Amino acid sequence: MARVWRNAMRVGVVLACLSGTVLAAPQPSSAAAGFATVMSGLPDEFVADGEVRTLSAVVSRNDGGGCLKVRWSMVLTVDGLRLNQVKMDRVEEDGAFPLDIRTEGSVARLTDRQLDPGTLCANQTVTARYRVAFDESVSEGRITLAAEAYDPGLRLLARQSATRTVIGPGFGATPTVAPTPTESAVEPTESAVVDEPAESVSEPAAAQVPPAAGRPTSGTPAGGFGVVQAAFLLGGLLLFLGVGLLLRLRQLTRSATAEDADSRPFERPRRWAPARR
Repeated sequence: MARVWRNAMRVGVVLACLSGTVLAAPQPSSAAAGFATVMSGLPDEFVADGEVRTLSAVVSRNDGGGCLKVRWSMVLTVDGLRLNQVKMDRVEEDGAFPLDIRTEGSVARLTDRQLDPGTLCANQTVTARYRVAFDESVSEGRITLAAEAYDPGLRLLARQSATRTVIGPGFGATPTVAPTPTESAVEPTESAVVDEPAESVSEPAAAQVPPAAGRPTSGTPAGGFGVVQAAFLLGGLLLFLGVGLLLRLRQLTRSATAEDADSRPFERPRRWAPARR
């Protein structure tokens, strides 16, 4: 019986140690009641054109408590782009505010090294301003910004996050094509109409217009006898003379052949006879 009690006591000690370990484990931090954070100045989407944009994070207190100081921390999470393609810093009225920057993978945390100059009281706000810009080498991606406000003891007061798309400077741009002017779209205005007599057109200007097809040129008067017509006539005449000469030559050749045949008597061919011995 004593042995059973000793084993039960050992089991109880182990369970007590385990329960103490569970209670001592740090619990995940959550925002405190009575505080709220709002982000402003965020566009619908960021354009990676190198332009610097100013964002604001505002924390307020409505629980009726006393005043306290605030320490800001901004968490960046990127997707589709690199952290070195994002430039962000904290600014105040007197210039840049010192930050403690820590990165891990695609997440970067920018925490104030000093407490915010403002004091957060009931029904009042404290504002933090950030300047952000994206490198022009970004084509497309997403970024998540989370503004966190802490008290001097690093207790999370409030947190607000927002996700935006980041596009390249020429992403989705549609080139504008100028409409081709048509003859019907051109309408003369009163200032462009000038009444001038027809005789004011100079001869060189009129000579630049090519003559219409089928009309006589300036070198051949209308209804006249041109060089082309003369060439066709001469060619026809030469062809007619050539044909006549060929016919005459053929006729003379036939006549000479007939006369030569009449001047020769008809001779019957002799047969070959063997010689007599």
